Amino acid sequence: MTKISKKKLLIIDDDPGILKQLKWCFTDYEVITAEHREGAIAQVKLHQPSVVTLDLGLPPDPTNASEGLATLTEILNLYPHIKVIVLTGNDDRENAIKAIAMGASDFFQKPVEPETLGHVVARAFHIHQLEEENRQLTMFKTSTSSLIGTSEAMKKVLKMVDRIAKNNVSTLLLGESGTGKEVLAKAIHHLSDRQKKPFIAINCASIPDNLLESELFGYEKGAFTGANKQTKGKIECAEGGTLFLDEIGDMPLALQAKMLRFLQERVIERIGGRIEIPVDVRIICATHRNLAKMITEDQFREDLYYRINEICINIPALRERDGDIILLAKTLLNTYSIELQCKVKGFTTDAMQALMDHSWPGNIRELQNKIKSAVIMADTPLIDATGLGLDSNDTICRTEVLRDVRARAETKAIISAYGLCNHNMTKTAEQLGITRPTLYSLIDKYNISEIG
Repeated sequence: MTKISKKKLLIIDDDPGILKQLKWCFTDYEVITAEHREGAIAQVKLHQPSVVTLDLGLPPDPTNASEGLATLTEILNLYPHIKVIVLTGNDDRENAIKAIAMGASDFFQKPVEPETLGHVVARAFHIHQLEEENRQLTMFKTSTSSLIGTSEAMKKVLKMVDRIAKNNVSTLLLGESGTGKEVLAKAIHHLSDRQKKPFIAINCASIPDNLLESELFGYEKGAFTGANKQTKGKIECAEGGTLFLDEIGDMPLALQAKMLRFLQERVIERIGGRIEIPVDVRIICATHRNLAKMITEDQFREDLYYRINEICINIPALRERDGDIILLAKTLLNTYSIELQCKVKGFTTDAMQALMDHSWPGNIRELQNKIKSAVIMADTPLIDATGLGLDSNDTICRTEVLRDVRARAETKAIISAYGLCNHNMTKTAEQLGITRPTLYSLIDKYNISEIG
């Protein structure tokens, strides 16, 4: 059984007695403690708690609120989304209000009443969770092909993006063609501290091998026939910002060696040049190819692979994002209706079923094309399946495949849970998150003989 991790609560107070009391009271949370500003900041950086309770009276001057307010400022500068509840004395309402103005989410007057404070803390955790979910659902609503979605697969991707955006790590995006790798790369850039600097994208597959080097590294005047002036490459143009190398798997081996040196040394030399030019850029790469297999076939350098793959994000195919297809389709429909000045308002029931049943080999790019074409050609306010141009044979085949896959997955999950729960049906249902009648119904439906 998977262990559910507890929510993290940081308690900052210089009174060991209060720390002990509160730690004993908040057993539903993973409680972390600190007695002064330096220790508090260290714990915040290490654990990134969702909620913090902060006594404003901290050493070296516990009778004054200055150290507590300084701690509050430092915490919110590091992680603005943390909910900080300040604890004050009954005669210190002025500093409590000041703390709220500085960004604290709430205040609580001493002496501490654990039950009442517990409600305040629980509310802070609830608000933090709601805000976090809202950030995840809206962070990519920047273009028609945004990676919006509520599926578990996309929630995982969004969480990874939120975590890595502020860190200057090289990121590798893996996914089928049309899944939105460049959109995701732009999202990482815009959420990072490099957002005001350039985002430069280059597709390694679309530029001939003999030109790709000059595109990336630039060249000096006279370096080759036609080089009439000094020209900066894409890497240099991305100074301070982000360089997105799409289809990195198509980069020729000879150029991979030069790219590796740049990633190691963070300097470049233009073609025909002799001067090393330092460049500060964040690297994001993407490919639909199997780089691990290419390494074994000597088509891609292993050392370069590890340089670009400090963090890897696997973007799910559209067919793997249950529930997101309709959400994306409606978003695209609304966008194209406004853009093309058409009065299309939605989809018929059969159109929505066709959208869900189609296999989407071209992923979001294919969905864009289908919706845009349907909007242009629509004669009625609602688009039907025929207007989308979806193949009925593919729809029927897709439905049958999904039904079989689901049946196998549910059967396996039930048998596994039944074994883990020592053949106890009540515990098995709890483990699976369903009721006992539903469990019995599934056993009958799939004719699971292993469970008597």
